[in-house]
Amino acid sequence: MNVLLIEDDAETADYIVAGLVDQGHHVDRADDGVNGLSLAGSAQYEVAIVDRMMPGLDGLSLVKQLRLAGVRTPILFLTNLGGLDDRVEGLNAGGDDYLVKPFAFAELLARVNALGRRTVAATETVLQVGDLEMDLLDRSVKRSGKPVPLQPREFRLLECLMRHAGRVVTRTMLLEMVWDFHFDPKTNIVETHISRLRAKVDRGQTHELIHTVRGAGYSVRAPR
Repeated sequence: MNVLLIEDDAETADYIVAGLVDQGHHVDRADDGVNGLSLAGSAQYEVAIVDRMMPGLDGLSLVKQLRLAGVRTPILFLTNLGGLDDRVEGLNAGGDDYLVKPFAFAELLARVNALGRRTVAATETVLQVGDLEMDLLDRSVKRSGKPVPLQPREFRLLECLMRHAGRVVTRTMLLEMVWDFHFDPKTNIVETHISRLRAKVDRGQTHELIHTVRGAGYSVRAPR
């Protein structure tokens, strides 16, 4: 990934850059908020790591300006300010995650990678599981190259399952993501739509992709 690090402490910055580069990431670096703002607004990054206390322009103000300018790069605040109010303030300013110094590099790397996966997910236009392919731009689905006609709700349901391919998606999660229900309507709406979806996607195929995980939920996964 292309990562932007905005950190005024040279020792900390050297440590982070060396670790990220060792993991295969490309890192651009700024040692103050003004230069950091310029870099963040002019280049494409998957993740930005921003210190809160910096000369020229503090991290909080920097992130607010980026968000006002429409820059949506995921941002990890890295700071000595670890109080609850500080964390809330950082997240409300537009930060996506918050890590307090001193920190373990393994944790920083895990958080950077997690934020980077969000960027990839947001820009994906095609989802694929086995021979099942979903094009998010033209809203079409194919299985083994043949079109699978779906209703809008069925498409959304399959999209949720494919975005979580290989993992179990609970009934509650589907109610929230597909129907925007934040309560249980006490109906079999999920089961009914899963049944219709399974008939369109799996019927007549040599192997099933949509699986019921008893007592847990549903999963889309390719055969091993």
